[in-house]
Amino acid sequence: MAIMCCFQVNPNREMTVEDFKAWLRQFEMDNDGRVSHEELKEAIQSLRVWFPWWKARQVMKVADTNHNGQIEGAEEIEKLVNYAQQHLHMKIQRSHGMLVLHEGTS
Repeated sequence: MAIMCCFQVNPNREMTVEDFKAWLRQFEMDNDGRVSHEELKEAIQSLRVWFPWWKARQVMKVADTNHNGQIEGAEEIEKLVNYAQQHLHMKIQRSHGMLVLHEGTS
């Protein structure tokens, strides 16, 4: 396992979409720019919420529109941000431009 830079998130603190993406990148095990169910479960678990495995499954149902088991691309990341705001009560401030996990990923 690689050493990662820590970016702690307090769900009650307002953050930008860039902050959200930086936090989410910590849990990317393979650095492919996509978020798998397992990576998402680890991220949600770090928020110390109940049933992170179930919440990760729910996010995948909502955000994984092409059903490939990964959240990728601007549309799916947008759905992930919406879910985090509505169901995980994260305060994410929207910025201008497209939402992508890694620059260069569409």
